[in-house]
Amino acid sequence: MVAKSFYRPMIYIILIALSLFFLMPVYVMFITSIKPIEEVTLEQMWALPSSIDWSSYSHAFSRLSPNLINTFYLVIPATILSALFGSMNGYVLSKWKFKGSDWVFTAILFGMFIPYQSILIPLIQFLREVGLYNTIPGLIFVHVVYGLPITTLMFRNFYASIPDEMLESGRVDGAGFFRLYRHIVFPLSITGFVVVGIWQFTNIWNEFLFAVSITTTSQQPVMVALQNLSGSQIVQWNVQMAGALLAALPTLLVYIILGKFFVRGLLAGSVKG
Repeated sequence: MVAKSFYRPMIYIILIALSLFFLMPVYVMFITSIKPIEEVTLEQMWALPSSIDWSSYSHAFSRLSPNLINTFYLVIPATILSALFGSMNGYVLSKWKFKGSDWVFTAILFGMFIPYQSILIPLIQFLREVGLYNTIPGLIFVHVVYGLPITTLMFRNFYASIPDEMLESGRVDGAGFFRLYRHIVFPLSITGFVVVGIWQFTNIWNEFLFAVSITTTSQQPVMVALQNLSGSQIVQWNVQMAGALLAALPTLLVYIILGKFFVRGLLAGSVKG
């Protein structure tokens, strides 16, 4: 009992210390973003500002707002489509097995291990041929295709826990492929959609290589515009940090709002799988 009363506070102290250590960069970013430009120096990096200046946020937002809109146009449909197609793939590969289905699943998973750089040139050539280069729909297409392996894996493992008897009873009542999916499988996979949605939303929002390679100027997402925010002569670090925090805010809000559902969905998949 004495050991337990000693170790528990020590564990909390260690966890708090690690959390503070992890949040140190965020502290520096926020403090720098509200400092006047003349106080943004290495010597005063950890110091609090003498006066709070929010103008860096308005400047950063005015520069990034068109690209933020582009990113929402990209992320929302790409996340929905990749989750929906991954759900359908997982449904087929777990409940409608056919000859060679395991090989098909292995081939899909192989896409997870193909580096972006190895397919970049043929991908750009293909997008030029079909008229999707330098367009938001082109980026949506790329992220949906590249997201299918991981979304298929997640949903296949999730659907493997659904008893076959539930689907058999639906088949006895005359339900076909899509009716079974719509009335039985889909309602049971809401937590799976939350997990996959958060995963895809975060990955697509933060992705840089495809965005900088496939889009230019007005079509660029926010992560590319954030790099261009630095300028060519003098880097306004307060504006740069404000822009970085603004760009990170949507994913942070997603985790704050849906974080408990994300953890619940992961635990459900681990227990059932």
